[in-house]
Amino acid sequence: MARSPAPGTRDTILTAAAGLFYEYGVRAVGMAQVVEAAGCGKNLLYKHFPSKAELAAAYLTLTRHERERSAAEALRWFPDPAGQLTALVTEIADFVRRPGYRGCPFRNYLTEFPGDDDEPARVARSYLADSRARMDRLVTGSEGIGGDELLADRIWLIVNGLHTGPATQAQVAVDWVAELIRDRAPGRAGIGTA
Repeated sequence: MARSPAPGTRDTILTAAAGLFYEYGVRAVGMAQVVEAAGCGKNLLYKHFPSKAELAAAYLTLTRHERERSAAEALRWFPDPAGQLTALVTEIADFVRRPGYRGCPFRNYLTEFPGDDDEPARVARSYLADSRARMDRLVTGSEGIGGDELLADRIWLIVNGLHTGPATQAQVAVDWVAELIRDRAPGRAGIGTA
C-alpha cells in the first residue's frame, strides 16, 4: 500500500521553494536544494510539482495572491481614487522597505528568463499587466483622478523605480506620487505625504 503524503506537504514544499527562489533566484536553485529545504524526498517533490517550471509558477502564483491581498487591504481604507492611488504606492514602498527585500519577484523572474513564454513567465507578465491596469484605472478611468496616459506612465515609472532603487528612497517615491496627484487634482493628494 502506497503511503499518503502528510497533509500540508505541498505547502511545505512551496514555502521552502519560495524562500529559496526569492533569495537566490529561480535559475540558481536546484530541485535538490528544494528537497533539502523542504525536508521531503525527491519523489514527493515531483509528485506535487512534476517540473521546476511548475514549481516556479506555483511560487509566483502564491506571491501574486500575497501581493494582491496586501494591495486590497491598503485600498479598502480609501473610497476615492486619489487616496487609493497614494495608498497603493505607499503599500509598495512598505514592501520594498522590508528586511531582506531582493526586488520584485515578478520582475526578477522575467530578468532571469527574459525570452521565456512558459507558465511562470505568463504568471509574472499577467501580474505586472494587471497591476499596471489597476494603476491606469485609478489615474485615467471614469472613477479615476482625471489624469491622462502621461500621468499614468509617470506613476508607473515611479513604481518601477521603487522596485529597483534603494529602500531608503521609498518615501521620496510616495511623495512624488502625492505631488503628481495634487498637481492634477488639488485637494486630493491622498495619504503618505510628509
